[in-house]
Amino acid sequence: MSARPSLIAVDGASGPALITAARRLTPKQESIRRVSRWDASGLFEQLVMAGDDISTVSPRLLLLLYAADLAFRLRWEIEPALAEGHTVVAAPYVDTAIAFGRACGLPMKWLRSLFLFARKPSRRHRIAGAPATSRAEAGFIEFGCAHRTPLDGRELGARTRDYLRTGRGSGGRGRLRRR
Repeated sequence: MSARPSLIAVDGASGPALITAARRLTPKQESIRRVSRWDASGLFEQLVMAGDDISTVSPRLLLLLYAADLAFRLRWEIEPALAEGHTVVAAPYVDTAIAFGRACGLPMKWLRSLFLFARKPSRRHRIAGAPATSRAEAGFIEFGCAHRTPLDGRELGARTRDYLRTGRGSGGRGRLRRR
């Protein structure tokens, strides 16, 4: 176990890059890897498996589902591991979802309010990279780009990356500041 438990947030637009970075950041001295990934609750998988046409799902609904999944991850993966003294790497965490929301044109005030419940991480890492093109490698951004976007998927991915990199989207306003 680690001397001091900590939560490391890894955010970015590329699902595969996030998982690779999370594995690299996971302390090697721990016998069990503590990486918390999106869709741990299975909400998104169930949404797809239901067979309904989800191409009309709004970005707000996707983010509400992401927040529910993150609450599940915090309750059942992250908080218990931290209580046991482990370091946990969450990939993705809050900044990825906020960047996606900003890229879709959602207000920063609403996004901040949505994620007030999330524990503040000890460290943050932002990973560069474009969303993956393979469904097998999909992360939250890839899911959002494939299933519901007010923009073309590539444009939404580029705007999300831009928000994560600079705190401002292409032609957008508002920094990705948190509390």
